[in-house]
Amino acid sequence: METKVLDAMKKAGKPVRPGEVAEMIGEESKAVSKIISVLKKQGKVTSPKRCYYAPSD
Repeated sequence: METKVLDAMKKAGKPVRPGEVAEMIGEESKAVSKIISVLKKQGKVTSPKRCYYAPSD
């Protein structure tokens, strides 16, 4: 699931909201939000502006 979220973010090519990622991978927004917060703690995702997330390079 974490790789699905990261791949979707990379394909978007811009900072995205959890709801957009959820639509792209066909999952619930709440589940995606939880995964994004885990990825953020691991340093794999950054938040360039409030409520938007992008993969770390």
